[in-house]
Amino acid sequence: MSTRPFEQRVAELTTRVERILAARLESLPGTDSTLAAAMRYAVFNGGKRLRPLLVYASGEALGQGIDRLDAPAAAVELIHCYSLVHDDLPAMDDDDLRRGKATVHLAFDEATAILAGDALQAMAFEVLAEIEDAEAARRMALDLARACGVLGMAGGQALDLKFEGQRPDREAVENMFRRKTGALIHAAVLMPAALKPAFGEDQRQALSSFADHIGLAFQIRDDLLEIEEDTEAIGKSSDSDANRQKASWPMLFGTGAAQERIDGLAARASEDLARLAGRTESLAWLADRLVNRRS
Repeated sequence: MSTRPFEQRVAELTTRVERILAARLESLPGTDSTLAAAMRYAVFNGGKRLRPLLVYASGEALGQGIDRLDAPAAAVELIHCYSLVHDDLPAMDDDDLRRGKATVHLAFDEATAILAGDALQAMAFEVLAEIEDAEAARRMALDLARACGVLGMAGGQALDLKFEGQRPDREAVENMFRRKTGALIHAAVLMPAALKPAFGEDQRQALSSFADHIGLAFQIRDDLLEIEEDTEAIGKSSDSDANRQKASWPMLFGTGAAQERIDGLAARASEDLARLAGRTESLAWLADRLVNRRS
């Protein structure tokens, strides 16, 4: 990894993972052209690539070479893109905009959107399966699968739908957030540890705790932005949560309390990093960007 500050490398790391994704998506033999176009539309829609950046920053803290981090970085972004396609569907959040553009089911059609999401999810595990280090590939695939499943995004989205029109308590809301959003962030941070077999359990726990804290703070910030910012700033309808009576943290417990919770989680994440050996400056910078972003 370069010795330059991480903020100076964000653009090149973003370009790096996008080149990997483009190579995967440019040539899809035997694929219907409409499906392939929908997959590319879903992936190349102006995303910030925060989760791949977390993979690179975490790998740097663990002393891993950048070449070994490309596959997990690409895989986690494919999963993220798939999840957004499905979250936007009429049966789920029924959103019309994603990053200022028509959602996939509107740009194409609902069936194509479902299939595009399915194919992107499968591609993520294909990317991991091609890693030469079979044990590292297995461990990373396990981390990513758990982030996608019942205890991760799928289970969290189910709770999100269940809580519409209800007033769940804070513990229930944060459990939902840890699944639907935090689980994939957790996987992005932890997957590089699979490349370091001698990684100690105390270090893994510190890294896991860091990921948990920033994942929860990230989703609370997302809810807060839907209240404080307009549609143009956040790239999606700013009244989406209110219209569907979502279990939004600030709407349930107050915007001031939401900011206090974010600040508290950020402080605990900093404490977690202090327990980690290695170069954690990049993770610290990226965590600040995630929890204090304005869009």
